[in-house]
Amino acid sequence: MLDNAFLIPLLPLLGFCVLVAAGKRAGEPAAGWIGASAVGASFLFTLVAFFELLGREQGARSVGDHLFTWIEVGGFRVDAGLLLDPLSITMALFVTGVGFLIHVYSIGYMHGDERFSKFFVYLNLFVFSMLMLILGDSLLLTFLGWEGVGACSYLLISFWFERESAASAGKKAFVVNRIGDFGFMIAMFLCFATFGTLQYAGIIEGAEGAPHTTVTAIALLLFVGACGKSAQLPLFVWLPDAMEGPTPVSALIHAATMVTAGVYLMARAAPLLALTPDVGTTIAIVGAATALFAATIACAQDDIKRVLAYSTISQLGYMFLAVGSGAYVAAIFHMVTHAFFKALLFLGAGSVIHGLHDEQDMKRMGALKKWMPVTSATFVIGWLAIAGVPPFAGFWSKDDILLNAYEKSPALWAVGLLTALLTAYYMSRQVFLVFWGEERWRKAPVADKLELTEPEPVGDQAAVAVAPALMGPGDQVATGHGDHAAVADGHPAAGHGAHGREPHESPWLMTGPLVVLAVLSVVAGFVNLPFGSWARLEHWLEPVFEESLHHVDATSSTKLTLALVAIAAAGAGLAFAYATFMKAKRVDAYEPAILKRAWGIDAIYAAVIVTPGRALSAFLAYVVDAKVIDGVVNSLGTLVRGGGGVLRKVQTGYVRNYALGVAFGATLLLGWVVVRSGGV
Repeated sequence: MLDNAFLIPLLPLLGFCVLVAAGKRAGEPAAGWIGASAVGASFLFTLVAFFELLGREQGARSVGDHLFTWIEVGGFRVDAGLLLDPLSITMALFVTGVGFLIHVYSIGYMHGDERFSKFFVYLNLFVFSMLMLILGDSLLLTFLGWEGVGACSYLLISFWFERESAASAGKKAFVVNRIGDFGFMIAMFLCFATFGTLQYAGIIEGAEGAPHTTVTAIALLLFVGACGKSAQLPLFVWLPDAMEGPTPVSALIHAATMVTAGVYLMARAAPLLALTPDVGTTIAIVGAATALFAATIACAQDDIKRVLAYSTISQLGYMFLAVGSGAYVAAIFHMVTHAFFKALLFLGAGSVIHGLHDEQDMKRMGALKKWMPVTSATFVIGWLAIAGVPPFAGFWSKDDILLNAYEKSPALWAVGLLTALLTAYYMSRQVFLVFWGEERWRKAPVADKLELTEPEPVGDQAAVAVAPALMGPGDQVATGHGDHAAVADGHPAAGHGAHGREPHESPWLMTGPLVVLAVLSVVAGFVNLPFGSWARLEHWLEPVFEESLHHVDATSSTKLTLALVAIAAAGAGLAFAYATFMKAKRVDAYEPAILKRAWGIDAIYAAVIVTPGRALSAFLAYVVDAKVIDGVVNSLGTLVRGGGGVLRKVQTGYVRNYALGVAFGATLLLGWVVVRSGGV
């Protein structure tokens, strides 16, 4: 299978091509099954490749597969090839596995959409791009996939582009990611100038002999790219608005694909980070700050998907905290467990939206466990996993990160611990508001649910008005519009039933993937238990990181104490949420306006960047372009036209006038010749 590894990315690409050519004719649900089958087959081939690598000795678990020569100009040559090692195969397993489940879920979720087949065209292309990103053996191939997932995210976030909020969110994601991509490109230029290659093997081999300043610059620039793709401070603002796409898109972006690319890139660059400890510290600080910052915002959001969006940013911060601490295995471990429970939570949220007829405001929900038993049971498992409750998967991976952070710096550990407490609180708040308590959905006015325009603003109105492309819907909360809200937007909300009906459980195509992800959210933590030989993931990834990997020197008592403190923090967050929302039934408790507005970051960007940028654009358009550039061009045109008008007067149409002119000219020429010859 390793000799045919090209089939892993090729199958989703073939699915994309088939759907482009015949997807519309195949229709619903055939187009969805074509897309799901392509990704499912890719998962099976990845699984075979995994077992083949597992059967090899540790030192032989890195296999290159040259595909073809991509570019060859003079001495410049770029080969297209795949790198199959424990890191890339681990990533490919959950990308294709979770991607397959999301494809199946989407067949039920997108039922009735007039662009049903096009949705799966984009999903297959998204998975192909992500696979090229993680399987490419060079920075250039990774960058190709990097830009591919960026383009697909634009297409999918703005899939229902008839809604202005969706169109703006897609543009916002595209623009913000270009900032990070600039850092990635400069890093590639530096790598080629320094090492003469973009192959990972050549870069790692030459890193030790390269100037320290250059290696530091490369590592920092790669981190800038990672901040854009994985939504770290200050480039996180696009990810909350990515929820404007259909819910399966949110699950795919937030759990299995795009946002994990930055963490993967940093893990692949581990040998560079090992040579630049100051860069590692910077990454750890940014990760910890992002984790805490996003967690505070999630505590005050009302939209069921928006809570999960800020949760993703926070969990990605944990992963970068691990990377900065040298705990690359812990980062990958949490990436894997997060892929399972975050996909479960997003798809569960989609099931709630579907079953509650497109409602997204958690304060208009309540007591849904009676009406949606499968969705509620699986969502609870995802909640316990992300809250860090043992023995669910999230506990083991998050505890691993906190342990390594403590070794790095007790201050970073404290920030991570506080974030864990807040995570347990806001996720408990979400579960209690959605599945327990009163049936508040009965009290939501039908007229308010059916409103199709003017969502309730809570952010900076001027900022949104002057910069829809950058701001998107970031300062708005849901008002019951939901994923399928507006019939006028091209998506038949009637396909999910009319407003005012009681909630209902989702079809098996949607609940089936939830059950599978729930099981994985329970058992995934056991792949890397902190008990010697039970740390299977660490042993599997050791050949990739080798000396770059940080090994914790803490005693068993220290590890146990830190684990108990983390459990206590999770318990405190859960207990406080229970006392607030279940006992006291305070639905609107602890929601500062500043947190609802995400600390006003979008408004700050609008004031500092967008408004001046628009003013500069207006000046260039209406003054420099219209008056200066156009003025010069128009003046030349006026001069030519005026001169032509004067010359036109000599064109009388009479032959005698032309003959007189010729004679006069001949006389002048004769006189000039005589004068020049000295005859006069």
